[in-house]
Amino acid sequence: MKLSELFVKDAMILNLETVSKSETLQQLAQRFAQVGGVSDVVGYVHRLEAREAQSTTGVGDEIAIPHAQHASIKQAAIIFGRSEKGIDWEALDGQPAKLVFMIAAPEGEGGEHLKALASLSSVLLKPEAKTALLAAKNVEEVVTVFEQYEDKKEAETMQVTSADDAYILAVTACPTGIAHTFMAEEKLKQAGQAAGVAIKVETNGQAGINNKLTQEDIKRATAIIVAADKKVELSRFDGKPTIITRVADGINKADELVARAIKADAPIYRASTSTQTQVEEQASESLGRQFYKHLMNGVSHMLPFVVAGGILIAFSFFWGINSFDPTHPTYSPYAEFLLRVGKLAFAMMLPILSGFIGQSIADRPGLVIGLMGGIFANPGVLSDFTTGGVFPEGYVSSGFLGALVAGFLSGGIVWFLRKAFAWLPKSLEGLKPIFLFPVFGVLIMALLMLFVINGPMGAVMTWLQTSVKSIPSTMGLVLGFVVGAMMSIDMGGPINKAAYVTGTALVADSAGAGSNVMAAVMVGGMVPPLAIALAATFNKRLFTEAERNSALVNYVMGAAFITEGAIPFAAARPLQVIPPLALGAGIAGALSMVLGIVSYVPHGGFFAVLAGGLSNPWLYLVIWLVGGAVGALGLNFTLTRKKSN
Repeated sequence: MKLSELFVKDAMILNLETVSKSETLQQLAQRFAQVGGVSDVVGYVHRLEAREAQSTTGVGDEIAIPHAQHASIKQAAIIFGRSEKGIDWEALDGQPAKLVFMIAAPEGEGGEHLKALASLSSVLLKPEAKTALLAAKNVEEVVTVFEQYEDKKEAETMQVTSADDAYILAVTACPTGIAHTFMAEEKLKQAGQAAGVAIKVETNGQAGINNKLTQEDIKRATAIIVAADKKVELSRFDGKPTIITRVADGINKADELVARAIKADAPIYRASTSTQTQVEEQASESLGRQFYKHLMNGVSHMLPFVVAGGILIAFSFFWGINSFDPTHPTYSPYAEFLLRVGKLAFAMMLPILSGFIGQSIADRPGLVIGLMGGIFANPGVLSDFTTGGVFPEGYVSSGFLGALVAGFLSGGIVWFLRKAFAWLPKSLEGLKPIFLFPVFGVLIMALLMLFVINGPMGAVMTWLQTSVKSIPSTMGLVLGFVVGAMMSIDMGGPINKAAYVTGTALVADSAGAGSNVMAAVMVGGMVPPLAIALAATFNKRLFTEAERNSALVNYVMGAAFITEGAIPFAAARPLQVIPPLALGAGIAGALSMVLGIVSYVPHGGFFAVLAGGLSNPWLYLVIWLVGGAVGALGLNFTLTRKKSN
């Protein structure tokens, strides 16, 4: 099917008035439904937004190409929308989207929408085509633009006139393998044509590898350009000048990359002897960006577990804050079921975080070693884990901070093992990733976490508990601020646990009289998620759209005393996020102590308030809101605005 035939004329909107990405997707989908193209608008929009959460489809140059499959779509189609003012789409270059091409495809459709994406990208990268689309007066003129250009697509490669001519090869790939992959392909081909050199571009897209580089191509090549944000097969380029960079550079710096390739201005790539498929290394990236990229790979995979576990635990409180306990009069099997399922999901949070940090650094060996490191950071997640014997007595969870350490440590362990087993003959290469690295890596990780890293954390926790208990009760303002702030510093780590364990111990020793320290601890733990949610609600420019959507769940997390809901945001920008959260939590804890509020229970949050678990429930809610507002206000000063917003 030709590209121009995929456009649904009756669904086009040439005067979009929407201002946000979500609103635009909703309006275009509704228009598509009006002409009978999709029957489940809600489901289709959900798929579109899920795709945006992976990475923006704003490809830059005022163009966005959202796309998704859904079972209620009858046949592949393109719904075009045009905005005069532009719509915030979090594009690579920060420009608002004026031309929006929403691609719809039936569930399981075998690639028609991917072919459309590739063809669409090649047309849109022609400046004259974009100009014509912006000036089109009606839907007929829009379709005519594509009819004029779709048959003029350049050949995949230019002809080489002699063996001495420059011959450039390129590979493009983005994490989802859709728009950016093909945009970079087209830009590089245009740059090669402008420079008068032959270039062949391989795309690693969602539908697989297209225009694959052959051994003959590689042998003839004078230089290689790898513009990729995911792993590609690099070992085949051994001995060739190879430029390794981001897919965004393939779009925005294509001329520069081609000029460097013509001069062979690049290091000679040497394939590692330890693996055939290498982890893509972006030589042009700073150490800080590489750290951030690995960290966010862990955070993005962790977030669904935080949300799922936290919300299910919160739901279990609807029957009462102790209804999960079979020995309690309010016991409900439904509450126990939800609590157990939620805890199981929650228990995977730290292993997933450290595992996918390790995977980002060192591929599959890093995944298994990092995942086990996250478990060793908090062995209590496994009910069968016991101390004694060869295991250290009285182990302590190193929590969120320990899992972060384990994630990056896994990359170092794999690096060490590759060096340690480099002497093995090539005939045994296959044993390394499936046997040697996992076995020795998990063993080294266990030894380091259980006997080196977690131990000092235990000492820190003991010292913190002693320090908290040593604060005189007459200094309620100071004590409340300290325990409240401690709840928000590492959110599940030793500092958080020291405050919480102190509070629960005082509740247990109170003989039913409750504890003012526990009340301060609990409100301090409720503030960070609330502060994140408030900041995302009232100043959207502080977060990307995907972050904002995730942040809204924190209203429920905060109400349920699930401090961990703030972890993904604190992990992404700790120096900017943690201080204002600690300030808001500390103020809430101080107010709780000064006003003499007592908690009779060690958990529950808002549900404890409803169940009468606090001495002055409505004043307690006001304190929580004040702390959240202080934290949110602080975030407005410390967070830098997202350029793509």
